Amino acid sequence: MTHKAAMWGVRTVALLMAGGLAAGCSAPGNSDSAWTAQPETSASPGASTGSTAGATGSPSSDPSATAGAPTSAAPGPAATAAAWKTFTDPAKTVSFDLPEEWIAQSVTPEDGTLPGALKIEVKKPDGTVVATLRTGLPPSSSECPEAARKPYVVISSVPVELPGLTGEGIITPHVVFRVIQGYRYFGSYGITNIVGGADGQACELRNVVRGPAGKGDYSFGDLGVLKAFAPDEKVAPAKAFDTLGQAEKYVDESSEFANVQRMLMSLEIKN
Repeated sequence: MTHKAAMWGVRTVALLMAGGLAAGCSAPGNSDSAWTAQPETSASPGASTGSTAGATGSPSSDPSATAGAPTSAAPGPAATAAAWKTFTDPAKTVSFDLPEEWIAQSVTPEDGTLPGALKIEVKKPDGTVVATLRTGLPPSSSECPEAARKPYVVISSVPVELPGLTGEGIITPHVVFRVIQGYRYFGSYGITNIVGGADGQACELRNVVRGPAGKGDYSFGDLGVLKAFAPDEKVAPAKAFDTLGQAEKYVDESSEFANVQRMLMSLEIKN
C-alpha cells in the first residue's frame, strides 16, 4: 500500500480572513512507520516527502489545492502510529490500512443500500468510532436555498486514486478536512469527489464519492454529511472549534488526524 502513502502530495490549508480566504499547501514529512498486513505480518517503509506552498485568493468550491501557488514555510504534520495492519473484507472488495491498535469491524449496512453493500466501523481501543466506510450507497441530493448557505473552508485536501464518476459537479477524489461556520466552526474529514458549493458557501458538505455506474456511492470518514449544527444538536463525531486556527492546528499537529488521513489515503476499492 506504500504507493498510496507516497501520494500524500499537497495539503491545502485555508484560513478565513476579512474580505477573502488565504489558502496554503503542505505535505507530510518522512515517517519510519511500519506497515503490518493481515493475516501475515509484513513491514515496509511508509515514508514520503513533499513540498510546501501557499496562495491567497477567492474561495473555491474545488477541495484541491490552488495551482501555481508561491512557496512558503508551514508546520509539518504529526507522526503516525508506529505499527499498521491491513483490513480486507471477506469478498476482497475493499481494503485499507489502520493503526495496529485500532479495530475494524463489519456491521449491518443501513436499509436502502445496494446488494453487497458494506459498512465497516473503525474504532479506537476504547470503542470510539474514528471513521466508517460505507459502500453501495444510493445517490442522494438536497436543496440548498441561498438564505441557508454558510461559509466553509477547506483546511486540508489531498488527491487520491479511487474509482468514481466524472461530469459536472464532480472532481478527482480527494481526502479532505473541511470546516463550515455556524455558531462554532464545525469540521469533518472524509473522501469526496463532489464539489462543496459555489463561492465558498454551502448548506452541507458531503463526504461521499459518486461511484462508478451501477456500483453505488461510497464514503469513508467521521460522518457522511457535515453541516452547521444548531446549539441543541449532537455534534460528534464531527469536530467543533472556537476558531479556524484551532481547526488548522488539529490538522497540522494532531496525531489522530495524521493517522486518519493516512488510513483514508490507503483505501482501495475493487470493482
